[in-house]
Amino acid sequence: MTKQKVRVGIVFGGKSAEHEVSLQSAKNIVDAIDQSKYEVVLLGIDKQGKWHLNDQSQFLLHAEDPKMIALNKTNEGISIIPGEEKNQVVTMNQSESLEQIDVIFPIIHGTLGEDGSIQGMLRMANIPFVGSNVLGSAISMDKDIAKRLLRDAGLGVAKGYTFTSAKRSQIQYQAIVEDFGLPLFIKPANQGSSVGVSKVLTEDEFYDGVQEAFKFDSKILIEEAIIGREIECSVLGNEHPIASTVGEIISTGEFYSYEAKYIDETGAILEIPAKLSEEMIEKIQDVSLKAYEALNCEGLARVDVFLTENNEIIVNEINTLPGFTKISMYPKLWEQSGISYSMLIEKLIELAIERHQRDQKLQSSIYEEL
Repeated sequence: MTKQKVRVGIVFGGKSAEHEVSLQSAKNIVDAIDQSKYEVVLLGIDKQGKWHLNDQSQFLLHAEDPKMIALNKTNEGISIIPGEEKNQVVTMNQSESLEQIDVIFPIIHGTLGEDGSIQGMLRMANIPFVGSNVLGSAISMDKDIAKRLLRDAGLGVAKGYTFTSAKRSQIQYQAIVEDFGLPLFIKPANQGSSVGVSKVLTEDEFYDGVQEAFKFDSKILIEEAIIGREIECSVLGNEHPIASTVGEIISTGEFYSYEAKYIDETGAILEIPAKLSEEMIEKIQDVSLKAYEALNCEGLARVDVFLTENNEIIVNEINTLPGFTKISMYPKLWEQSGISYSMLIEKLIELAIERHQRDQKLQSSIYEEL
């Protein structure tokens, strides 16, 4: 008897500044997934938030061009119905249920993708999904909240201030420079991929950077510049996570920008593994695992740190749905650590189903059902 394939819904795109990055990630996952084991269902979300059922052969336009890549919108809209035991996904045109999707791989970076929003919807629909749950996703996405929890866990973070749009008038260049010096980094609290991030050296650049960050979020961070090497570590697992070897980002520009991460393949040098002692690699892995657990992460995350000249490890951020593009660090680090791209996807799917089965055992009523 032939074993039935696991149906994997890949959700990608989305109403996010990182929409195009998500399309690249989805393409690479589709190319790498073992289609002898998994049946892929493509669920693309356009920039207006509409969901589309896509065909694998033509779900992207300009697929090979990171600047022009786009979702191929279809006339086949879909909807998710929470509360159904099976067939939670239906087509809107014909009102027909899709064949049961066993697990969702959401690869939407940034807003509404890794901030707990889609995770909450999938929990309501009772569908297993790859990555952190609602809480881990939300707190990791919010750099302000994440820094507070990391600091409470005894981990090093950059010094800085947080401002909401309501307190924008309190942002004073001179006062902040007196505290932290120059340069400074200004960033939206809830964005990834360096979207809206500015490195500033002058007063004009400072206020331009504040304006740029507020375009993407109503809360921003203004932080001291950490002088150090940019090191990244991939983490994989639920209750017993493991850490990959570490890699170094050697930026050829002012900092590791959006362009360098996803557009310009010469924008940064990725040195994998990083040229560090075994002792230092183990320390960074230990910090990465502590950060992962402190922020209640599950499934996967990439932990980004700075290593200063004094060998101090400063946690920069934790990305719970890191890029899966052809130049992304997360899969490259695992490949160097002995887990191929295809095997990595399989492990992530297994972790999603394992967690779902674990959570299904929890009692949902005060009184046990007879």
